[in-house]
Amino acid sequence: MHRAKTIILIHGNFVNNTSWDEWKSRYEQKGYTVHTPANPGHEGSPASLRSKVHPDLTKTGFIDVVNNIAKLIDSLSEKPLIIGHSMAGMAAMKLLEIRKASAAVSIDGAPPKNVFPPSKTLKSVLPAFGFFSGKDYYMGSREWYDKCFFNTLPEKERSAAFDSIAVPESFKVSRQLVLNSFSNIDFSKPHEPILFIGGGKDNIFPKSLTKTIAGKYKDKNSRVDLKIFENKSHFICGEKGWENVADYILDWYESLK
Repeated sequence: MHRAKTIILIHGNFVNNTSWDEWKSRYEQKGYTVHTPANPGHEGSPASLRSKVHPDLTKTGFIDVVNNIAKLIDSLSEKPLIIGHSMAGMAAMKLLEIRKASAAVSIDGAPPKNVFPPSKTLKSVLPAFGFFSGKDYYMGSREWYDKCFFNTLPEKERSAAFDSIAVPESFKVSRQLVLNSFSNIDFSKPHEPILFIGGGKDNIFPKSLTKTIAGKYKDKNSRVDLKIFENKSHFICGEKGWENVADYILDWYESLK
């Protein structure tokens, strides 16, 4: 296979592209060109997005997220390695399916529409669908982030973590993930290599779900790999030791034949 020297890092829900800043620097130091686009309606600093919701936020759905990245890829000279976290793990799967990636990585990734999530997931993310809300978007409370993102962080670090990453999220993204047929994956199709990474202490998408999704791929000639980091939460890309996860991914990618 041709190994691209271009990487796209896609952020998930409830955070924005600034959450990838350290990953971007690390991969650039290793000789890669790295793109960290904001999903539509997520441009800006987390603090400013919390104080004033982006005008495009509530127009943004999962399909817009995928199309935004596809458009970026079409402007590049090669198909990149695509790495997505959480909701964007599913975006990485979709972009792989439509042949936009040289390889893909789903970190603590959301399931496609045709894989039913466990009850733990439903309990964690139900508020983010807004079925009973008068608002057009979801802004997680400190308590919600502590439970769903920062459960492995020392108490004293949680407030700063919230300040640095938390942003409002469009209900439309989550709704399209579970309700729109675009969010199905055809697991029988041949595809480029994909790596699934799960956190053993993830309170949104538990490792059992990551294993289930990876196990759905059926094409015998296509590569699917799985790695569980036992003590990691949903904040796997930002908590202490994130470098081990970032380096594991690059080692995997550079070992592909």
